[in-house]
Amino acid sequence: MTDGTLRPLRADARRNREKVLTAAARVFTTEGLDAHLERIAKEAGVGSATLYRNFPTREALIEAVYRNELAHLCDAAPVLLAQKSPAEALRAWTRLFLDYVTAKYGMIDALRAIAATGGNPYGRSREMIQAAITSLMDACTAAGVIRTDIRPTDISAALEGIALTSAGAEHRQQAERLLDLTLDGLTVCP
Repeated sequence: MTDGTLRPLRADARRNREKVLTAAARVFTTEGLDAHLERIAKEAGVGSATLYRNFPTREALIEAVYRNELAHLCDAAPVLLAQKSPAEALRAWTRLFLDYVTAKYGMIDALRAIAATGGNPYGRSREMIQAAITSLMDACTAAGVIRTDIRPTDISAALEGIALTSAGAEHRQQAERLLDLTLDGLTVCP
């Protein structure tokens, strides 16, 4: 195109890109950020050229994995609300938040390095997460199942605190207990 706009990816190219991002998240989580990119391509079922065409550097791949995980987390809120009661959707979403934080925790040094070179991997992360929490809490409030004196920013701060103290797979049970404690504290008493 001559006007400088990017063409949308073909369906097969979109699928390959998604397969690479999914495989990269899995491989980075299990093997660390120094995992061979060829291993990621093989895990995704694509050639190395496909990986490098989409992500010319390791940093580009790491940033894309982070943004993809964030998008999956935030996109899950309306899906969960459509499938579950508001209280169950909020509870399920907080578990997804733990998954997101665990994945992010493993990438934190690389994300900091990207930020130090002028990149902005976090972009609108906080706003996106806040919007997801707000939609879940609004649904719970409308259903009369949570207290009305708690703000979405309060829940966000609580989730961040739980994540800071319990990030990592080895602390998952503790993190889930803390989430249950926090969510039980939101519940309207009969």
